[in-house]
Amino acid sequence: MRISTKGRYALRMLLDLAEHQNEGYIALKDIAARQNISKKYLEQIVPVLNRSDILSTNRGYQGGYKLAKSPDKYTVGDILLLTEGSLSPVACLDHDPVECPRSADCATLPVWQGLKKVICDYLYGITLQDILDMQKEKYENDYVI
Repeated sequence: MRISTKGRYALRMLLDLAEHQNEGYIALKDIAARQNISKKYLEQIVPVLNRSDILSTNRGYQGGYKLAKSPDKYTVGDILLLTEGSLSPVACLDHDPVECPRSADCATLPVWQGLKKVICDYLYGITLQDILDMQKEKYENDYVI
């Protein structure tokens, strides 16, 4: 499975909003500058996130974006599923039940199902808050005497 630029940038954008959640609405240009991502690219990602009520938006002066909920309510799995469309390592697992005519006799199907389970368990087990906490811990332990 390969995560697209759209998925990676959406995660970085939401992480940036989580990190600056106490600053009110954040302009897209500020996120773009901090994350070194094109503002135009972020403008393409925002509608996908808006359709799922992940973002709260404010137009006009002092306008921008913020998370609709607290960072501990967003999992990496939720974000990537929105942007990628699927977290399945193979196309035959995109539907449940599996629609492949070979599924009853497929010797490799259990391998792919197991891989999907590991991927989903991992990605749905990490929230934006978890990532913020990992970063904070990393920098707290990064000192020189």
